[in-house]
Amino acid sequence: MHRRAAGRTVVAAGLAACVNSTPDIAPSASTDGRKAAASSVTVYAAASLKSPFTEIASKFEAANPGTKVTLNFAGSSALVSQITQGAPADVFASADSRNMDELSAAGLIDGTPTNFATNVLTIAVSSADPASISSFADLANGHQSSCLRTAVPCGSAHGRWKRLPERHWMPVSEESSVADVLGKVTSGEADAGLVYVTDVKTAGDRVKGITFRESDQAVNTYPIAAMGSSKNKELANAFIAMVTGSAGKRVLGDAGFGAL
Repeated sequence: MHRRAAGRTVVAAGLAACVNSTPDIAPSASTDGRKAAASSVTVYAAASLKSPFTEIASKFEAANPGTKVTLNFAGSSALVSQITQGAPADVFASADSRNMDELSAAGLIDGTPTNFATNVLTIAVSSADPASISSFADLANGHQSSCLRTAVPCGSAHGRWKRLPERHWMPVSEESSVADVLGKVTSGEADAGLVYVTDVKTAGDRVKGITFRESDQAVNTYPIAAMGSSKNKELANAFIAMVTGSAGKRVLGDAGFGAL
């Protein structure tokens, strides 16, 4: 049985990785409203985009009969590794600018990436919240902690924010995925965890999120771009147009992402 040390709040910090109406028709690359030619498009997207991009892909296929959208979700850095090793991606959507910049510097991006959404850290606690956490101060007041790696965008956001002079705290546990962080919280091994707002929304009623004003110091911006090696640039750009257009913005907003 897990025992909580008296007077101590245990905190786990995570790495990110986390239709009945008529579907909107994605514009073609020529912007004249025609549907893109029937084909397939492969989209590599950050794990935190799984829920909204799955819905957007369904809308895109409905708007472009005969088109197949293949989705590959993983951590942004893992996707970059796959792409640089020759994986056949048509579109890449990253959870931060750093990973997109890596592909751009390698000459693998077609054109300029488009920023399409933002995500922000929140404090995840179990629905019962036995520790009665209500603010970041409840976590930062001299409690035991450990460091967090920054390879994954959620961890990178936390790393930038934690380095600010007034942020004197360190999590007691370092996890490699959002699922692990939420598992610590729901099992009672940790009183709270730092994850994305969207991760809490996806987790349903198992956890609840506590917003804190300090999180605005480290907001992650999500860019998307077509790959230079894409064999169907028109379709890739049409998918990007749906993500960045009104249909995509509605889906992303419903998932908890900030709009751009």
